[in-house]
Amino acid sequence: MPVHKGIKTAALNRKARHDYFIEDTYECGIALQGTEVKSIRKGALNLKDSYAQVKKGELFLYGVHISPYEQGNIFNHDPFRTRKLLAHAREIRKLQELSEKEGYSLVPLSVYFKDGKVKVELAVAKGKKLYDKRASIADRDADRDIERNLKKQMR
Repeated sequence: MPVHKGIKTAALNRKARHDYFIEDTYECGIALQGTEVKSIRKGALNLKDSYAQVKKGELFLYGVHISPYEQGNIFNHDPFRTRKLLAHAREIRKLQELSEKEGYSLVPLSVYFKDGKVKVELAVAKGKKLYDKRASIADRDADRDIERNLKKQMR
């Protein structure tokens, strides 16, 4: 069976970059069962409202919806089940320390295939206030206007 080289993005959590300041990112493996990989290959997963937590020295992912595989019949699993993330023990300890700080969370940014294996990009993030979100939107709009004006001047 050939192993596909490179990185192919399966899902992005766009809302995370809007709702949080991203401090640091980590790459983790994910323990999946049965037909979940086939569903992820089809892009049938949703990272919205998902988060990670360290419990008893292990890292778990909550709130990720992986749709049941249509041809999976009895072998399908619960779409919202808790999934274990795979990382080195020292990384897990570091993530636990960072997540216990006031206002910090562990948020998945993306799920992708790397050399045929499913990986999760996990971010240590600090929540934005409403005024921070408004400032981000204003900055993005200003950048868009500048780009638009530059294109007009180049013509």
